[in-house]
Amino acid sequence: MRAGLTRRTFVRAGLAAMLAPPWLHSLNAGARAAAMRGIGPDGEIVLGVSAAFSGPSRGLGTELYRGAKSYFNHVNENGGVNGRKIALKLYDDGYQPDPCVENTVKLMLEDQVFLLFGYVGTPTVTRVLPMLKKFQAQRVYLFFPFTGAQPQREPPYGDFAFNLRASYRQETAGLVNNFVRIGRQRIAMFYQADAYGRSGWAGVRAALARHGVEIAGEATYRRGSRFTGSMRAQVEILKKASPEAVICVGAYAACAAFARDAVDLGLRVPIANLSFVGSENLLNLLSEGQDDPNGYTRYLVNSQVVPSYEDTSIPAVKEYRELMARYDPQVPEELVKEAYTPFPNSFVSLEGYLDAKLLVEILRRLKGRPDRSGLEEAVFSVRDYDLGIGEAVSFGPERRQGLQKVYYTVVEDGRFVTLDDWKAKFG
Repeated sequence: MRAGLTRRTFVRAGLAAMLAPPWLHSLNAGARAAAMRGIGPDGEIVLGVSAAFSGPSRGLGTELYRGAKSYFNHVNENGGVNGRKIALKLYDDGYQPDPCVENTVKLMLEDQVFLLFGYVGTPTVTRVLPMLKKFQAQRVYLFFPFTGAQPQREPPYGDFAFNLRASYRQETAGLVNNFVRIGRQRIAMFYQADAYGRSGWAGVRAALARHGVEIAGEATYRRGSRFTGSMRAQVEILKKASPEAVICVGAYAACAAFARDAVDLGLRVPIANLSFVGSENLLNLLSEGQDDPNGYTRYLVNSQVVPSYEDTSIPAVKEYRELMARYDPQVPEELVKEAYTPFPNSFVSLEGYLDAKLLVEILRRLKGRPDRSGLEEAVFSVRDYDLGIGEAVSFGPERRQGLQKVYYTVVEDGRFVTLDDWKAKFG
């Protein structure tokens, strides 16, 4: 969307009803008021989603949606939230900022959704936050975006979003601290050249500074790069820095290409990825069709913001796996532009499930007639809530992130498993 068009839309936003869907005008006054509050024609609570369902990062939007939808289906089959079902209004943004802005305008002003949910990525979310600030009188909040960046966690936009996952600062600090602890201080970076990559870069830089060390070398790539592309130039740049480890801040296609080319060119050091990468998609690209898949995956270590989906001793994981198997949600056909085979279980879909589970609890606390004006109070009432993963969730006016824990995983026998001993693995 052109900047001028966006501004004109914003100017008219005070008269949002002018942009309402045609069916809205045919309703009586009470029904119109409900629609303006984000309640659909059948009384359902409508959530707005703009995410990557196409392009090289489509696996992220697809898996996040599948996990969330499995829980929403379960809730809807069991009477909904205080008698109301949950509906999702979905748009595809391909992990690109401009389409995400256009989608968000539609969701807020035309579709009249109750809240925004399950957005994917830093470059998209950072473009949406100013819109939420501008429309703050309408109290449309963004819940649980799939990004650990700072803009939605701090002024001037932190008041308009709620986060569940740990931040990139926490993920990068954990990776740096563990590498330094086992004697790997020369840490280089490979990162996406945008807001997401810069957020991770800032986290690594700050964490290294606390140890009196600087980034050993850095190389970037363009958002949207595919696995079939070459990352040999970036590998050569980092090889000259003689790193003892590389931290990657990117999406699965580009990070898999980098890991492949690093091994092929002899840069055989630990290669770390943040949770956003999409671990199963990364592993699939590096393993598929390889005679020795372990050759490309033995150096990987991925941070995660949810526990292992293999550990069914964790109550929420057990329920998640049951609901995913029962419902096996699929992205609506009209949004499917490229072939994609979803995973039965993944870290991303587990995160989507947890996002949905917590959101349902917040919506239940609204009681009576859902109203956006009560959302903030409902969120802040969540204190030491048991989400079923062994870490209590708490929110408050100065705490807009529910979880803090970071987990670490490596590849064994073709799957990601919990890393318990850094020294034994990488020392």
